[in-house]
Amino acid sequence: MVKGRQGERVRLYTRGTILGYKRSKSNQYPNTSLIQIEGVNTKEEVGWYQGKRMAYIYKAKVKRNGSHYRCIWGKVTRPHGNTGIVRAKFKSNLPPKSMVKIHPDMDLLAAFCVFSGVKSV
Repeated sequence: MVKGRQGERVRLYTRGTILGYKRSKSNQYPNTSLIQIEGVNTKEEVGWYQGKRMAYIYKAKVKRNGSHYRCIWGKVTRPHGNTGIVRAKFKSNLPPKSMVKIHPDMDLLAAFCVFSGVKSV
């Protein structure tokens, strides 16, 4: 077994920004979400993430199972275009509140997805 560095944690996830739903000019398809993964800029780099599971983690007012945090699980299905954006399907559709919001006073307010290093079965 390879011995890791002492005292440093190994991060087993990466963040992604939820851009919106897959759509055409007049229709949108909320069962498929578009996500930009941090550090992924080409279609070829998306290949490593295909089939990987992800979690949309959010905070709720009411505690459930002893925690205010909840998550919606999903999976990366395929690339979307050539710039590293991925299509993902979640167990239940992501709420519209999770999408990126552009605010006039700030550069960008973003909602994030967390990608686990676990390949789905």
